Amino acid sequence: MLIKTYGSAVCGIDAIPISVEVDVGKGAKAQLIGLPDNAVKESLTRIYAAMKNSGFKFPRKGLIINMAPADLKKEGAAYDLTIAIGILVASEQIKAVDLSKSLLMGELSLDGSLLPIKGSLPMAIQAKKDGFEKMLLPLTNATEASIVQGLSVFGLSSLQETARFLQGNVQLEAHESDPRAHHRENRNTTHYDFSEVKGQRATKRAIEIAAAGGHNIVLIGPPGSGKTMLAKRLAGILPPMNLHEALETTKIHSVAGNLGSNGNLLVQRPFRSPHHTISNVAMVGGGTNPKPGEISLAHNGILFLDELPEFKRSVLEVLRQPLEDRKITISRAKSSVEYPSNLMLVASMNPCPCGFFNHSEKECSCSSNTVQRYISKISGPLLDRIDIHIEVNPVNFDELSLDGNAESSESIRNRVIKARTVQEQRFEKYTEIHCNAQMESKLIREYCGLNTGCQLLLKKAMQRLNLSARAYDRILKLSRTIADLHASKEIEIPHLAEAIQYRSLDRESWGQGIHS
Repeated sequence: MLIKTYGSAVCGIDAIPISVEVDVGKGAKAQLIGLPDNAVKESLTRIYAAMKNSGFKFPRKGLIINMAPADLKKEGAAYDLTIAIGILVASEQIKAVDLSKSLLMGELSLDGSLLPIKGSLPMAIQAKKDGFEKMLLPLTNATEASIVQGLSVFGLSSLQETARFLQGNVQLEAHESDPRAHHRENRNTTHYDFSEVKGQRATKRAIEIAAAGGHNIVLIGPPGSGKTMLAKRLAGILPPMNLHEALETTKIHSVAGNLGSNGNLLVQRPFRSPHHTISNVAMVGGGTNPKPGEISLAHNGILFLDELPEFKRSVLEVLRQPLEDRKITISRAKSSVEYPSNLMLVASMNPCPCGFFNHSEKECSCSSNTVQRYISKISGPLLDRIDIHIEVNPVNFDELSLDGNAESSESIRNRVIKARTVQEQRFEKYTEIHCNAQMESKLIREYCGLNTGCQLLLKKAMQRLNLSARAYDRILKLSRTIADLHASKEIEIPHLAEAIQYRSLDRESWGQGIHS
């Protein structure tokens, strides 16, 4: 008897429909074809034990299983349930049921229980597009898949329960969730607030500008000056994710298997902080079975690199293209996958190896050459993609001992949202551009024009501060964002002057003149 069941394969952050044809007839052995990997080939052994321990019989002879399309490699153990149900129906151990409108996915344990899978959200989205009415999958993944409206999602605990459900011997309620309500209720929740940060007025201002324009930023200061504390609070002043951003972010974390049993829509912007020992592949994604890396897990949020010079040079260099293109393509001999990486890069670093260069109270023990070598660990092309360089000074006792809270994240966020609204209107005809940091040369010339006074100021700054040529466009973008925060249609001299001071690491004089 020939039976066809349906599953799904994850490719990048999207899914591809997979059909599993099971034929039980005459033959010498069981065969599994259709370009399966080792994990899929081993499924026959798992299915044999699961069926035996669930009260079913496994047809050891005359069994042919074909997974189509045959030229797409099938990976992972998530097809166990798809294959097992096909075998049970084809061998007439359960009554023939209509499986044409049902998508089945799940990994089987040897005792017949269902184990969670990765990527159930993109699978559910594709199932809805392909016209499926039901999706059967492990109970742990049901909440995640039920984010998709218009698809009946049933969470099951075992192979036996699945078989009984398909025959109508047990009634189950479809999982329901309201992603819009969850998004509406939780999108403004923040874990860290700027009201908890004493002093650091200049750094808070720079962080507000970074958030308002989507600019990458590096915080430079001695140990204990509050760099990490400030960086963790940046996500709380970014505009809340819209429903499309939340769904796209959730898809990436679903593919990576990070949602767990909760499985709700991710409504807060991600904040990823990898350790400086991270590998190239873990940062950008890839591997034998390609998975999203940290830059994709930070999509629509923040990638925080603490102690930036301590990261391997190769790891930092692979960030250059994704920061520019806002996506990463992982290519292999037979296929390639693409992951989005639209993020804000936030980095922190000491000004020198000992950490006390330019410190107001402690003396730096590093020579000029040592400071220069330390800064040069970060390449010019990478610095070119970081718009704001801000020096973070230690907070003195008087500021720490002041009673009362500083300005809250909510207050700062309101200003950021107003500036972002102006930018959304400005770039409404450009589908890929939403904030000032994403402007290319053509748009910079169009929207960042300078009057005569501003041109003279910028020329003098370039000459006197030894700013590099690459700083020119960055200063114009920052000036445009500062003007937006002040609701100014034109870039004025104060806006430009403030933007110029945020290019510290571009100055050729950095680290010179100490110990003279």
